[in-house]
Amino acid sequence: MKLSDLDKYEDIVIQMHDNPDADAVGSGYSLLKYFESKGKKVRLIYGGKFQITKSNIVLLLKELKIPVEYVTELKKPELLITVDCQYEEGNVQRFEAEHVAMIDHHNTGRISDEMAEIRSHIVSCSTICYDLLKKEGFLVNEDLSVATALYYGLFMDSNGFSEIRHPLERDMIDFLRVDKGLIKKLVHSNFTIQELETAGIALLRYSYDENKHVSIIKSKPCDPNILGLIGDLVLQVDSIDVCVIYNECPGGYKLSVRSCVVEVAANDFAAYITEGIGNGGGHNDKAGGYISKQDYIGTYGELGIETYFFERVNKYYDSFDVIYAKDGIADRSGFSLFQKKPLSYGYVKTVDLFPSGTECKVRTYEGDVFFTVSEDIYLMIGYYGEVYPIEKEKFEMKYHSRETAFYREFEYAPSVRNMHNDENYELLPYAKQCFCRSQARIYAKPLEKATKVFTKWDYEKYMMGNVGDYICYVQEDEFDIYIIKQEVFDETYAPV
Repeated sequence: MKLSDLDKYEDIVIQMHDNPDADAVGSGYSLLKYFESKGKKVRLIYGGKFQITKSNIVLLLKELKIPVEYVTELKKPELLITVDCQYEEGNVQRFEAEHVAMIDHHNTGRISDEMAEIRSHIVSCSTICYDLLKKEGFLVNEDLSVATALYYGLFMDSNGFSEIRHPLERDMIDFLRVDKGLIKKLVHSNFTIQELETAGIALLRYSYDENKHVSIIKSKPCDPNILGLIGDLVLQVDSIDVCVIYNECPGGYKLSVRSCVVEVAANDFAAYITEGIGNGGGHNDKAGGYISKQDYIGTYGELGIETYFFERVNKYYDSFDVIYAKDGIADRSGFSLFQKKPLSYGYVKTVDLFPSGTECKVRTYEGDVFFTVSEDIYLMIGYYGEVYPIEKEKFEMKYHSRETAFYREFEYAPSVRNMHNDENYELLPYAKQCFCRSQARIYAKPLEKATKVFTKWDYEKYMMGNVGDYICYVQEDEFDIYIIKQEVFDETYAPV
């Protein structure tokens, strides 16, 4: 769905869920300003049994002069748009409307269509609205209040940016120009005395697996930031390596995951325990997720949620092997020799981007990669849009370069950020074609068990390979060990 698809309506009501949080307010307010700029008659409302009393939301509305209305009855509008919620769900009061559109990031089984934009892989609805506004050419940064509201919405729903999952969210954080003084004031107005008590009670009711050093903690319904606060405290206990803090929320369970050991990345663990019944992601040490109660009951029936967590913990720890590249691969049986197919890839000479010595970061799905511009450093753009630095000598050994432009459609177009002027640039306009030389060969075999590889260039973060993915090492360097996803391997490699 595009926002311009809704421009044909004149009488528009934007509805947040009952008991609106910062993400709902940021999303709703940004859409209000967009439709006002189009000359529409537009209102921002919420319903439910209670009016807003939470201190940070009251302060947000006051400081940014956001015209939110609490209503119990609503004259039927031409168009009703629900934000951060979905029409007829349990956490949003039902009002009649001639047409209904939805923008949300929660997984309730609905999918996107011409009147709905549902992206459950995005951590906040504010991010979705930011993306929709940018695609319409709406100048978000020209209105400080809009930029600040969107930023704070993402900040709160990602637990202070610790549960960021998608490069679009990192782009949004970098791009928005906000009232930092207000953000600081809001951050120090997040918790009430009652929420402090909620955290204290949760800490008294912990469960602990002494063999795995994992703690599971249930909290009463609360702001997602409280879950993160509890997790940060728990992880300071010397005998706890990983913790999961969760509470029941409308339609499911919200959870935060914390880890202080490199062998268990919080984002992988969050994705594992929500697999098939929700979604999860974040960073290596801090992550979060959501489990749909409908999907959970449909899959696990009456099994208690805490029992499920501990069963999933045991399966997770038994599900993978660990390989440290510095130690090599002890058993090389089953490996075969492969070479790259003569496919077209992209490359960028970093000196074509910026002057030598410029510090930069390139943004991809896998995260941010930092490099310094040099004649000896190129950037490779892989078959699926993955980007990584490569030394000029190694590039010339492996690839034939061309001066023809390289372009391919990716779901997320990689970008590079100049750390000196803090400007962001798309990478593809600078990319040229290259083709793999036949002598670029590796040994590889499909994994029969999930495996985590700590490569020789990074001993603190692992590459995760699942069953069917390939464990590989370079023909001329047995310690250059890494994972290639099955779909990428099948498309890009052939047996020798």
